[in-house]
Amino acid sequence: MKGFVFHGPGQSAWQDVPDPAVKEATDAIVRVDVVTICGTDLHILKGNVPEVRPGTVLGHEAVGEVVETGRDVHTVQPGDRVLVSCITACGRCRFCWERTYGQCRGGGGWILGHVIDGTQAEYVRVPYADLSVHALSGAVDSKDAVLLADIFPTGYEVGVLNGRVHPGDTVAVVGAGPIGLAAIATGQLYAPERIIAVDLAPARLDAAKGLGADAVADAREAPEQLVADLTDGLGADVVIEAVGAPEAFELCTRMVRPGGHVANVGVHGRPASLHLEDLWSKNVTITTGLVDTYSTPTLLRMAAAGRLPTSSLVTHTFPLDRMEEAYDVFARAADTGALKVVLGEPQHDVVAVRAA
Repeated sequence: MKGFVFHGPGQSAWQDVPDPAVKEATDAIVRVDVVTICGTDLHILKGNVPEVRPGTVLGHEAVGEVVETGRDVHTVQPGDRVLVSCITACGRCRFCWERTYGQCRGGGGWILGHVIDGTQAEYVRVPYADLSVHALSGAVDSKDAVLLADIFPTGYEVGVLNGRVHPGDTVAVVGAGPIGLAAIATGQLYAPERIIAVDLAPARLDAAKGLGADAVADAREAPEQLVADLTDGLGADVVIEAVGAPEAFELCTRMVRPGGHVANVGVHGRPASLHLEDLWSKNVTITTGLVDTYSTPTLLRMAAAGRLPTSSLVTHTFPLDRMEEAYDVFARAADTGALKVVLGEPQHDVVAVRAA
């Protein structure tokens, strides 16, 4: 089969790789029908995630069909259409019992496309399938469902829930890429007074407005002043960092009010300064975290009911065998307007679903 293989910083290829096989009784083999590219994959290609070894197939988001299962898999069977979660859960360790699956110590956590071969291939082996894949109903299109493998649970859990968004809050989201947009979409479930989106790219700010942001700001034009103006100088109740850059994190700490929350979602490849000399007396809570995906069943029900704007984030689609071209489009988002790039069964041409 073919897969997209990381060969070291700046080096990757769509190439022949061995077919996966059931290794443990809890495994499932899934034929990949729809897959997507994550910003974390770009961090890997830059060398910012050193535990990813050369030779690893990347990817941790997919929808496909189960083609084989181990004898201890009971929740799905061959022929089922499933969502492959970005997080794998053993279901037995302390952290899984607490639903913090991202910290699984039984061989799970974020492993696909990280420490084992991932989903950007024609087939993928999914360990602990009973807790790590979700059967899909016909009510959810595969292109919508794949966005629930990572970005919507991440924006919701690590951004909105960790940030403790409440009714009447002012919420600032720094970074209007896919994760930030998912945070904007799911943050509205808690009836904040306003959501402010901050980014460098006009197309992404337009997308944020389309998903419900009440105000937008160019990150180069003192967005903290806009937040101050809208809150009588107080600052935002919740600030969500969805970039993964030191300057974005430091901007968040300047925008938050006393007693507020900064929820860091972005994957950082460099150290960020923590100005405790300014923050220590402000009672600011700063949270970090890897997504746990405990919210995925809830989000799937919402998607089935048409209550999540998932497909509006998909700007480009490609056939699976044009993975390298898809990566190039996604990596040059400022030029291409890419938000979420989805790959699936062969098509004749690349389709731009929406311009912004």
